[in-house]
Amino acid sequence: MKKTFLLLLLILFSALTLGAFEREAVWPKGRMPHAQAGQIAAMRNEIQAPGFKADDHRTPYLEWYETPDAAVRNGACMILISGGAYNGTVDVGLIDKWHKELTAAGVQCVNLVYRTPRPEGLPYYQTAWEDAQRAVRLVRSEAGKRGFDPERIGAVGMSAGSHLALLLATSSLTAAYEPVDRLDDTPCHINFAIVNAPAYVTSDADAEGIPAPREGYGADVRLSSLFRFDAKTCPMSLHHGGADPYSPNGSTLVYRQLRRMGIPAELHLYPGKGHGAYGFGRGIEFLRQMGFLGPVLPEVALTDRFSSDADRAELIREAVWPEGKMPDAQVQQCMPYIEWHIPAVRKTRAIQIIFSGGAYNGNDPDGFEVAPARRYLNAMGVTVVTMKYRTPRPEGLAKHTTAWQDLQRAIRIVRSEAAARGLDPDRIGIMGSSAGGHLTLMGTTSARHRAYLPVDEIDRLSCKVQWGIGIYPAYALTDGLERGNSAGGNEDDAVPAPEFSFDLDTAPMLFIHGDADTYASMNSVKIWERMRAMGIQSELHTLALRPHCFQRTASPGTGSYTWLDRIGEYLEPFLKD
Repeated sequence: MKKTFLLLLLILFSALTLGAFEREAVWPKGRMPHAQAGQIAAMRNEIQAPGFKADDHRTPYLEWYETPDAAVRNGACMILISGGAYNGTVDVGLIDKWHKELTAAGVQCVNLVYRTPRPEGLPYYQTAWEDAQRAVRLVRSEAGKRGFDPERIGAVGMSAGSHLALLLATSSLTAAYEPVDRLDDTPCHINFAIVNAPAYVTSDADAEGIPAPREGYGADVRLSSLFRFDAKTCPMSLHHGGADPYSPNGSTLVYRQLRRMGIPAELHLYPGKGHGAYGFGRGIEFLRQMGFLGPVLPEVALTDRFSSDADRAELIREAVWPEGKMPDAQVQQCMPYIEWHIPAVRKTRAIQIIFSGGAYNGNDPDGFEVAPARRYLNAMGVTVVTMKYRTPRPEGLAKHTTAWQDLQRAIRIVRSEAAARGLDPDRIGIMGSSAGGHLTLMGTTSARHRAYLPVDEIDRLSCKVQWGIGIYPAYALTDGLERGNSAGGNEDDAVPAPEFSFDLDTAPMLFIHGDADTYASMNSVKIWERMRAMGIQSELHTLALRPHCFQRTASPGTGSYTWLDRIGEYLEPFLKD
């Protein structure tokens, strides 16, 4: 009697932990395709509970959670899919986290518990795919009863669960099983997806369902042909650790294919992170930007939000070049200078240099691409140096030549003065937008490549930087050397521009780019891929529906509104004294 009571308590605790209140079998009794005696459908906490009986858990099921509060309910529904290498459903903690955060955001949640371990004599994903397609049909059929929109159904997964979510998102017009009843006339497409660390996505891993043996690289490594990318393929937000053995190149390849199809998407890549789910808040922002969480709020001007210099104690301006010694001087160009913005309360010895874009025809160190970021960083206690580089474009030289000279010289000046100002000469980062993003790439990838002959002792110093931040960098690929990317940077022959040396001093970077930018987000993605191939871990975020200058105005609660927080988070390890 005591054992029975304890077992009941454990079952009740498990249910409460997951917040579930109703279970529903996915298949009608006796109609489940490819039933195998060795498979079960149970979360890991159920299996580990005392008294677990496999024969009581042969049928996959949906676990419906509470209806969101009426004040926030928005008509969306999310199917939660655990990972576990298709050998189990192990992500109890993630399912709980997703359920709580999505329910708070007004989304109806339902957990799919599919059959595992891998079936015998079939593809490793086959029975799970059957369960998932049937589950979507069941969820769609109950939309009216449960109060959500049948065309606002999404899926969020992890690892094998993300592989399954990708199958749902890209291949719903391919039947995973023969119909068993009238419910199978219901469409099984989903309308959006959040895909965390998808496994088995590159062709070096998909046949056997293993970590990518060649890390997703190789002339013959492609995106798995299992994913059909059919006419019902939906928008998605892809999240991946840069050091994941289930290669992040799988996510970059999926993202590229979505761009080729004109489907809005986001890609979030995290440096040094292994296999795991990161940045779920970015997934919520994606849903909000896409309108899946209700109407998008009116946009707010960035300069209105960051309008005060209250966190700056001192402003110091100085020339970049000694009089008469500026290389390639041209009379039509402006005079370059730098300005030191000293924070009221300094909290780090690190230094951030910031400059704007302007197509190399102009640049504004007090404009929306610079001033809000410097104010944000001054408030963090960071010393900021802004730079006015020479524009318009020089005559008879490559568009970036004189600006690159100014940048290398500015870095050397900052390094030469850092110690006297109580700062660290070996913790200097650069940040630029658009053409300034291209200039940032010159600074981070080509520090050993001399832009000019030395003019004084300062030029004996290195112009190496320790990090870079590229905000919608322009002209970074060969299909967009002078203007917007003609094919969106999506084709294989669009490769990093030849002026980037990618030398041995190449620094890690943070990239933030609008997905709808005519100076394509693939500029950032392909540079990220090149750096990863070199063993350099960088961070990247693309933003669905957002154009060039995504941050000038933005809607609260979206990635374009919180973009400066990505910079603050990225800089944390560099700022520690």
